[in-house]
Amino acid sequence: MPNKTVHNVLIIGSGPAGLTAAIYAARAGLEPVVIEGKEPGGQLMGTTQIENWPGSNKTMGPQLMANMREHALSFDSQMLAQTVISVDFSKKPLTVTTNKESLQANSVIVATGATPRRLGCPGENEYWGKGVSTCAVCDGAFYKDQTVIIVGGGDTAMEDASFMTKFTDNITIVHILDKFTASHAMQQRVLSNPKIKILYEHTVSAIHGDGQHITGVTIVGQKSGQEQQLPTNALFLGIGLTPNTKPFQGQLKLDKYGYIEVTNNTTTSADGVFVAGDVADYRYRQAITSAGSGCMAALDAQRYLEKINP
Repeated sequence: MPNKTVHNVLIIGSGPAGLTAAIYAARAGLEPVVIEGKEPGGQLMGTTQIENWPGSNKTMGPQLMANMREHALSFDSQMLAQTVISVDFSKKPLTVTTNKESLQANSVIVATGATPRRLGCPGENEYWGKGVSTCAVCDGAFYKDQTVIIVGGGDTAMEDASFMTKFTDNITIVHILDKFTASHAMQQRVLSNPKIKILYEHTVSAIHGDGQHITGVTIVGQKSGQEQQLPTNALFLGIGLTPNTKPFQGQLKLDKYGYIEVTNNTTTSADGVFVAGDVADYRYRQAITSAGSGCMAALDAQRYLEKINP
């Protein structure tokens, strides 16, 4: 039988955006319920050292998320180890159906994040967070004067390669096609930089390491089928992200990239539904920007609830 309790706010997702929203909503007395999802803690659970979180120049991703979760719980947030299957935002109260129950609320904050696209090759899971990463901005400084490989041919890969030139002169881009798909300006920045070598029409077929850290990759020529071994200290995947919007398709308006469209501040196309973090942000994609938008969404939800229940 469906749960008949109508919550003030349901928060879908438990990364930096969702947990920050929970902290702010709880401090406002809204008694938020957080649906943690399949990967509690979000992308930071796969990150080792974080050096760009304000006030803590060295912290581990899982520890940061554990601290945020504990912080949210200390202010009367409720955590549900459940996964959202579907939603109905067409009428009030808003309904969120999980793998265990049906929940209702007067407002919802969507903070489901985005999932980095992966290569799916041997060694990828083993060395994820051990030299294999999707965030050069987050981890690039660890590889000063070291060898770096970047996979991809779009703007993300170009940005990663350009960013890494601040730290090393030994950068190789591996791209599956015979030309880049990035904007002309981004391509020119890379093509004109002598620090960057490009291997077109190649793919990474395997990742190797010493058990503690990546040491190299195997690449394969798309036409020749020939394999090469390339040593590297880091492998950055710049092949894009997939926003976690499946349960919301047909319920919320998405932009041309598949991200939830923000109409004003953190509001969405559905009344009473707000959004925070990477599920609506394909530009910045940082833990701190996600946390900031979680704060904004909680404040917007609070003001919305005050408006409908003066």
